[in-house]
Amino acid sequence: MKFFKAALILIFVFAAFSVHAQSSAELKRHREELTQELEKLNHEYQETSNNKKSTLKQLSLLKQQISIREEKISNINSEVRNLDSQISESNNFVRNLQTQLDQLKKEYAAMVLFTYRNTSAYNKLMFIFAAEDFNQAYKRLKYLQQIGTYRERQAGYIQQTQTELHVKIGELDKNKKEKNNLLVDQEKEKRTLGDEKNTQVQVVADLSKHEGQLKQQQQEVQRKITRTNREINAAIHREIEEARRKAEELARAEAKAAAAKAKAENKEVAAPKTKTITKRSSDSEVLNATPESARLSSNFLESRGALPWPVTNGSIKQGFGIYYDDTGIKNESYGWSIKTNQGASVRAVFQGEVSGISNVSGTWLVVIKHGEYFTAYSNLKSFTVKEGQKISTKQVIGTVATDSATGEAIVDFALYKGTTAVNPKIWLVAN
Repeated sequence: MKFFKAALILIFVFAAFSVHAQSSAELKRHREELTQELEKLNHEYQETSNNKKSTLKQLSLLKQQISIREEKISNINSEVRNLDSQISESNNFVRNLQTQLDQLKKEYAAMVLFTYRNTSAYNKLMFIFAAEDFNQAYKRLKYLQQIGTYRERQAGYIQQTQTELHVKIGELDKNKKEKNNLLVDQEKEKRTLGDEKNTQVQVVADLSKHEGQLKQQQQEVQRKITRTNREINAAIHREIEEARRKAEELARAEAKAAAAKAKAENKEVAAPKTKTITKRSSDSEVLNATPESARLSSNFLESRGALPWPVTNGSIKQGFGIYYDDTGIKNESYGWSIKTNQGASVRAVFQGEVSGISNVSGTWLVVIKHGEYFTAYSNLKSFTVKEGQKISTKQVIGTVATDSATGEAIVDFALYKGTTAVNPKIWLVAN
């Protein structure tokens, strides 16, 4: 019974360790990813720092490095807390095993001593032959055999417990060494973070000497964003009005045909089978007026969370929602700004039809319709599609432009349901 309880405790502890192991593996993998990203950014920063004049790109890279390094330090803190928990549980586990081992050895020693004193070969025979009948003698023989088996089993428990004890002590030492290594790595990252923040202050000071020029650049960027959003909204409204016009024309044609048929057959005009689109119909009803559009909208909705990224390799530089720029001005992003490789191909995230192509401050904007949904791809250097063209999922629609001031290749991606911008995070597959 005691061993059964001990086994239950072991099962529970092992389950707890497996949860910790899984969490530790995830944290370690994330730390390695952050390290690789930091190495990439550092390499890129070293290339730009060869230019003695500070640039916006240097400041941008420093901010990214600082943000990622802070995330890495936070990740290490989580790993250390996880290891502390594992070390604490290992210590408790070792103490329980040691107590269990001491108890097993004590019980085994007492059993051996009792057996030695009371069950010599002569006493065993006398115990069997003193039975009243053959059946009782057989039972006494089986009893003596069970005592021997129990002794062997107890010896096995002792050996198994000793093995488990050595294993857990080894794991405990390994966790302690890993914790020490993490703490050393953490101190190194903190020192580097301090150096980067000092460098950031210096770069900002250098850039402040050209404050007027920088403000002009930032204002131009903001004007470009405003023009892009205006073009996207215009393209969507054109599609809505065109869909409304076609639906109304179709409704009038069907009504006229139904009236002619009823007159010829001398019957009353039958009510239309489908809902009639009017000026009061919602944008969603208008955009889903045809079976093809309704089916495309449904398929797009079913792909939520599984849509591919507009570039094969990229990271989010600016997310969806409210943010503040370097000058502290409040702005709102209606999509994602995705940093990618120079000259990277930009692709459609879902099948649809090109509804608009516009030139915005020297770069191109492509808007694609997917039923009642729209996707917009801006800051393109070139495009390979035309308005009205049917597009398939992952079809290349152009190449990304590179900012001459920062040297960064960034594609701006936005997703709309009708005229409402939605966060791409819940639509695109995890990168």
